[in-house]
Amino acid sequence: MPPMRVLTYVSQWAGATLRAFFPAGALRVVPTGPLAAGCAPRAASLLFPRMQLSFSTYYTLICAALVLLVGKFLVQRIRFLRDFNIPEPVAGGLLAAALIYALHEFTGYSLAFNTDLQTGFMLMFFASIGLSANFAKLREGGAGLVLFLVIISLFILVQNGVGIGLAAAMGLDPLIGLIAGSITLVGGHGTAGAWGVVLENEHGVQGAVTLGIACATFGLVIGGLIGGPIAKGLVTRFQLKAIAGTPAAAVAAPGDLNFENPQQVRLITTSAAIETLALFAACLGFAEFMTGFTRGTALQLPTFVWALGAGVVLRNALDYLFNFQVFDRAIDLFGNVSLSVYLAIALLSLKLWELSGLAAPLMVILLAQTVTMALYAVFVTFRVMGKNYDAAVLAAGHCGFGMGATPTAIANMQAITNQYGPSHKAFLIVPMVGAFFIDIINAAMIQLFIRFLP
Repeated sequence: MPPMRVLTYVSQWAGATLRAFFPAGALRVVPTGPLAAGCAPRAASLLFPRMQLSFSTYYTLICAALVLLVGKFLVQRIRFLRDFNIPEPVAGGLLAAALIYALHEFTGYSLAFNTDLQTGFMLMFFASIGLSANFAKLREGGAGLVLFLVIISLFILVQNGVGIGLAAAMGLDPLIGLIAGSITLVGGHGTAGAWGVVLENEHGVQGAVTLGIACATFGLVIGGLIGGPIAKGLVTRFQLKAIAGTPAAAVAAPGDLNFENPQQVRLITTSAAIETLALFAACLGFAEFMTGFTRGTALQLPTFVWALGAGVVLRNALDYLFNFQVFDRAIDLFGNVSLSVYLAIALLSLKLWELSGLAAPLMVILLAQTVTMALYAVFVTFRVMGKNYDAAVLAAGHCGFGMGATPTAIANMQAITNQYGPSHKAFLIVPMVGAFFIDIINAAMIQLFIRFLP
C-alpha cells in the first residue's frame, strides 16, 4: 500500500476517534510547527506536523476535576506523598503534566486548555481571602504580620541578588537573572507576563514573556513540592505541636472555619450560597473595572489584587456600616474549591517540553533559587517567626509564594495542618502578605532593580 494512502487512513482514523470521544465544539485540532506552516492544510494533516488539541471550557473543567480525583487517590494510596505532604492538586497535576509531555514527545500532539476558568477561579480565590479578612482579624495579625512582611521583603532582595549575580557570572544579561528572580518566582505567571512585555518592548529582552512563563511554571511546581517536606522536617525535628489539637476533619464552630481546615463539614443553605455568590460577583466585577480604569497609570495593579482589595472593603463595609452578617462558611468553601480547581488547571497547562528546552545557565539559576528558598525558609523564616509550629507552617507558605503563587502557599499549609492541626496565625498572615502587600513591594523593587541595572 502506498505510504500516502496509509497516512490518509491513519489520519482519518485519528479524526474519527477524536470525534467519537469529544462532541462538536469541545475539541479543536490545529496544525502547528514548521510542517504546518509550510504545507497546504491537507498536506499538513497528512505529514503529521505537531498538532494542538484545544479543549473547550467544559472539557477543561472536566479534566481539572479528574486531576483532583486522581490526586486524592494518589495521596491516599502512596505513602511517600502523604509523608512529604504533597498537595493533592500538585500530585494529580504533575502526573497529568507528565502524560501530556509523553504525548507531545511521542506523537507531536500538545494540549491547550481554556484559561478563562483558571483566571476566574484564581480571582474567586483571592476574593474569598478578602471577604474573609475583617479588620478584627487584621488586628490579630499585629506584630507578626509586620515581621513576616519584613522577612519576605528581604527575601526579594536576596532572590534578585542570586538571579542577577549568577546571570552576570555566566555572561547573561542581568535582566535575565531578574526574570529568574522575583518577577516570576514571587510574582507568578501574571507578573511574568506583564513584566515580560515591558522587558521585550522597552529593554530589548527577546522572548522575555515566554522565558518568564517558563520560569514561573518551574517555580509553581517547585514551590508546591518543597514546602510540605520542609515544614514536615521542621515539625519532626523540633517535635512541634499545634496549639489547638482539634482534628482537621472534625466539625467545628462557625467562627473556627477557614482555609486551614478544608476537610471540615460546612453546613450551607441555598440562600447563603446565593448571597455569597453575589459577593464574589461584586468583587470580580470591581476588579475587572479597576484593572481597565488604572491601566497605564501609577495605580496599575494585577487584577487579583483588586479582587482581594474589593473583598476586604466589601466585607468590612457590610460588617460595620450595614451590620450584615457575612456567611464565612460559604466563603471558605467556595475559596477552597476555587483554589483546588485553579491549581489543577494551572498544572494541566504545564508545557514540560518548554522547561526542558531552557538553556543550561538558566536552569542553574533556577536550581540555585530553589536551594536559596529552602535555606531561607529554614534558617530565617522559621527561626525569626518564633521557631514553633506556626513558624513551620509559615515556612511552608513562604516556599509556596516565594517560588510560585499564594494558592500554592495555601495548599502547602493545608497539607501540613491537615496532618498536624490548625495554625490560625499562619492562615491569618500568609494570605494577606502573599496576595496583597508583597505584590506592591515586589513591583516597587522590580522598578528599582531595572532602573539601576546597567
